[in-house]
Amino acid sequence: MGIACGIVGLPNVGKSTLFNALTSNEAEAANYPFCTIDPNVGIVNVPDPRLKALSLRYDTEREVPTTVEFVDIAGLVKGASKGEGLGNQFLANIRQCDAVAHVVRCFEDDNVVHVHGGVDPLHDIDIIETELILKDVESVDKRMETVNKKVRANDKEAKEEYEFLGVLREHLDGGKPARSFVADDKQKGFLRPMQLLTDKPVMYVANTDEPGVKNGNRYLDAVRQRADSEGAIVVPICAKIESEIALLEDDDRALFLADLGMAEPGLDRVIREAYRLLGLITFLTAGKKECRAWTVRQGSTAPQAAGVIHTDFERGFIRAEVMSYADLERLGSEQAVKDSGLYRIEGKEYIVKDGDVMYFRFNV
Repeated sequence: MGIACGIVGLPNVGKSTLFNALTSNEAEAANYPFCTIDPNVGIVNVPDPRLKALSLRYDTEREVPTTVEFVDIAGLVKGASKGEGLGNQFLANIRQCDAVAHVVRCFEDDNVVHVHGGVDPLHDIDIIETELILKDVESVDKRMETVNKKVRANDKEAKEEYEFLGVLREHLDGGKPARSFVADDKQKGFLRPMQLLTDKPVMYVANTDEPGVKNGNRYLDAVRQRADSEGAIVVPICAKIESEIALLEDDDRALFLADLGMAEPGLDRVIREAYRLLGLITFLTAGKKECRAWTVRQGSTAPQAAGVIHTDFERGFIRAEVMSYADLERLGSEQAVKDSGLYRIEGKEYIVKDGDVMYFRFNV
């Protein structure tokens, strides 16, 4: 779908280690700043136990998971908005992403260099946020210059946009990100084309050590408190351990996770939360030949979901046959769902829900 989550943070906080674990790619990860210059891009399977369960129920020949795209963006530094540390290039990479996973260091280790000499996750967050806000102020100023020319030509809508931009600039000048600006539908129309960096949804990935994952620590607590104040989420992981888990075979992985007291790799939650952050949901198709998970945006209609499978399905859409995975799991079979009256026929206006198991009827 061309929808990507950018992994950002200060240099040397574990971004590339996280990316390597997510994708099992070998993006260079070393103990010095600016190890990553060009962004690395990886397509990652979204963990979904429903797919495996469907595959077993239908005795399918193959199962195909849905995916999400991650982009490993080079570390930002103070002054990035003015070009420091190749900042302009890196900020442009963020602009091309739809959501942000902000990696924050929440562990102490004298052998791992911190770009500012000490571990302070809230200070680190403020540095990144400030640089993104400063770049957004620059974008708003440029837009105001353009719109002001139309205002002088007595364009009524341009005047309305100019006034909105002035209020938005004050908001940014106060150190607040664009995503916390409350805009009405008309203002969102002005805001959206600017693709402001701080208008993107954010989650914090707290990179801690093994004790921190198990028991937490003061750094992790501070990040959680910050996230709570913003309505954001925090996913604690140990990127070093996750990179080891990612390389294990399934049986060895299960034993390793059990020894750590973990039900699943922390990366699974990172992937699922990134998927949710991007505003995506999954519907499923099932049969003997194939069980597959498909990605659509929240709020998509049945014809739009059909179009994800093939454009002809959307053009010739007649109806969708739908049942909830939860109903299928609870009742035990497709026939039992039908007998209970929960197997539905839906038309063009139907809004797809996460976990819908769907079969499409269409004209060729």
